[in-house]
Amino acid sequence: MDWEALLQTILGWVTNVGIKIVIALLLWLISFKIINKVARKIEKKGDGEKHDKTIMKVLSYIFKIGAKVIVVVCLVGYVGIDTSGFMALFVSAGAAIGLALNGALGNLAGGILIIVTKPFRIDDFIEAQGVSGTVEDIHINTTKVRTPDNKIVYLPNGALSTGNIINYSEKDTRRVDVKFTVDYSTDCEKAIAVINEVIGRCDLVLTDPEAFCKVTGYEDSAIAITTRVWVKSEDYWTVNFYLVEEIKKAFDKNGITIPYNQLDVHIKNA
Repeated sequence: MDWEALLQTILGWVTNVGIKIVIALLLWLISFKIINKVARKIEKKGDGEKHDKTIMKVLSYIFKIGAKVIVVVCLVGYVGIDTSGFMALFVSAGAAIGLALNGALGNLAGGILIIVTKPFRIDDFIEAQGVSGTVEDIHINTTKVRTPDNKIVYLPNGALSTGNIINYSEKDTRRVDVKFTVDYSTDCEKAIAVINEVIGRCDLVLTDPEAFCKVTGYEDSAIAITTRVWVKSEDYWTVNFYLVEEIKKAFDKNGITIPYNQLDVHIKNA
């Protein structure tokens, strides 16, 4: 074995390819750090009022993935590896994966549709696909939702974009509807006055539109009185629980009875 020739070959490889690999690794580390830093800056722009938080977060994600792929392909070509074969392989693999993951492509299209039409944004409270919760993140394929009991649910964007979505955060105000029932012997005007008094003591209830409190039906065992008040969206549950609790206390204080279901039976002797 010609050791001198072997040594020359190794030195030649180290001089040409080895140095390129070292440079490529350094460029890879530096470029990835720069890409991550730029992506974070893009995402932080969504914290202000000028840019939409959801769009900026998605753009940050797309930029980070796309830029890293471009850097890797360029560095592979710089080292001396022919990238044409890789590109052909990627295209073929992409076509095969696309056929196999037809549902995933539907989720991808749904994600794009959600980002463009914006039926909801990050931090909105929504109800969709049988799930209620706060939107924490919108990915290309799924939407991350945190339920009130702190569970994380990932909803597929395909079904989400084509189904019904209730957005509780899009409007600044909401209406609280509460129905109370009183005994048939109750003075309805007195009951309505008691309810309006309780409403007037709550500073969270908006005066415009004004509160609604009327008799709305006669049920089998009681008279139904419906109360509707407008509040800021973030105060919805606070006012709802306040009305249910305080009006019951006011009814007890004023001798107003909330009846149980009852059935009158008349027996006739043969």
